[in-house]
Amino acid sequence: MRIERTRPGDGAKRPYPSVAPPRHLAVIMDGNGRWATRRGLPRAVGHREGAKAVRRIVESARRRGIGTLTLFAFSADNWKRPEAEVAALMNLFERYLAGEARRCVANGIRLRVIGRRDRLGPALVAAITAAEALTADGEAMELRIAVDYSGRDAILTAVALLPCGIPPTRQDLLAALGRAGCGGPPEVDLLLRTGGEHRISDFLLWESAYAEVWFSDRLWPDVADPDLAEALDWFSRRERRFGGLPPTPAVSLVASGGPREEPVHAA
Repeated sequence: MRIERTRPGDGAKRPYPSVAPPRHLAVIMDGNGRWATRRGLPRAVGHREGAKAVRRIVESARRRGIGTLTLFAFSADNWKRPEAEVAALMNLFERYLAGEARRCVANGIRLRVIGRRDRLGPALVAAITAAEALTADGEAMELRIAVDYSGRDAILTAVALLPCGIPPTRQDLLAALGRAGCGGPPEVDLLLRTGGEHRISDFLLWESAYAEVWFSDRLWPDVADPDLAEALDWFSRRERRFGGLPPTPAVSLVASGGPREEPVHAA
């Protein structure tokens, strides 16, 4: 089945495949600081504008039926940034959680923070705990915010939870990531990075093994629904083979004219 939709920026309708949206969309939100610097503003202003983009994309993802949305807010390596910028970011996280938790409840969104918490301030940890408890019954979408997160550290933490002497499966490790509070199922279908950089920066390494990756030059504070629509349009046209091959037509001989292709049917 095909349906007609209009791509943002197109004046006319065109065929658009009716494929399901990604179950798990992961986003590396890059470009806040550069957005502010280009305007002669403090970097903190860029982070505040980035928080507005978070709200837009969360609402858009919820409307579009995405089951899990994971946002990379602060990496384990971001502690290397200037102390004043880190403090402003932590303040912003705390205010965001306090302000958005009830909005999440109203929209059926479960909010969860993944990553380390032992290096976060007590007020921020309390805000995380309160927001997670308040939104725990949300079933429409799970919003994960990665704070003080490292994909490599997450794998090491998950491995430590596995039984000794028993070779784990891939699914065992994926489940352990969830128990460790640093990721977990479902695996990432689409990984989106803004800001023009082409790397994944230690984000959801295990979960993104077969993710489709979309890079955008747009700086995060400028990102809105049409940008997500464009990425989902591109995703809908990807052929996801997971290491296999696409189905190959079989060739049969017919009396009326030689070879004819026939589809291969699984037994």
